[in-house]
Amino acid sequence: MPKYREIVPGTFTMGNVVCGFLAILSAFEGHITTACWFVVLAGFLDALDGKVARLSGGASQFGVELDSLADFLSFGVAPAVLVHSIKLNSLGKWGWIISIVFIMAAAYRLARYNLLADTEEKKDFLGLPVPAAAFALVSFIIFSYALWDELRYGEVLVSMIILLAFLMVSQVQYDSFPDRFDTPQNRLKGAVLMVALIIILFEPRLMLFPILALYILFGIAREVYRMFYRGVGRVAGPYRRRKTDRGSEDE
Repeated sequence: MPKYREIVPGTFTMGNVVCGFLAILSAFEGHITTACWFVVLAGFLDALDGKVARLSGGASQFGVELDSLADFLSFGVAPAVLVHSIKLNSLGKWGWIISIVFIMAAAYRLARYNLLADTEEKKDFLGLPVPAAAFALVSFIIFSYALWDELRYGEVLVSMIILLAFLMVSQVQYDSFPDRFDTPQNRLKGAVLMVALIIILFEPRLMLFPILALYILFGIAREVYRMFYRGVGRVAGPYRRRKTDRGSEDE
């Protein structure tokens, strides 16, 4: 049974669950933007439960598992249902398949996170975090409704859900947000996060999606650069060794 000090963070986690369920109900009833905002609220509560658990000393394996179940509902199932109800249902069986792929990718990503939470993922996220993928989908819908009062460029949304599913299960690294600002790198991350939050608060319906898109694209661009750099290193390595050997022979 959870201890008393675990009740407070658990309350935020349960709020996450409720928001995920309400998002699904709203999508079924045709209240698309309401469903999107429930997913955003779930993300806010998800961010708070971890902070509260660390501050109160209520972090536990029980809380980790409960949080993963809540995230799967709010950021895996709810966005898939939402996107299916607004666009993928017109694609027939392919719509079902794409939705299932996203849900499976979210489940895999959350399970992998639990395994790596005490090791590699303390520094960076291995693969796109599930909440970020869900936010990208719902923020695009909010962005579209804010501009045109309807969903436009639905093909972009379909492409996004496939790309996001791939990024969740990939090895692409994404920056995590630090709890402490004791290093220059963490202070820089904190400053960037603060600026992004201020921009989003200025006009959340229009700015949430561009900020998230930049975060996702930055991770992709950095990974492409790393792959290119490693490729150049493999090609240039033998040449450098031969050049060094020749220099040694000349001496």
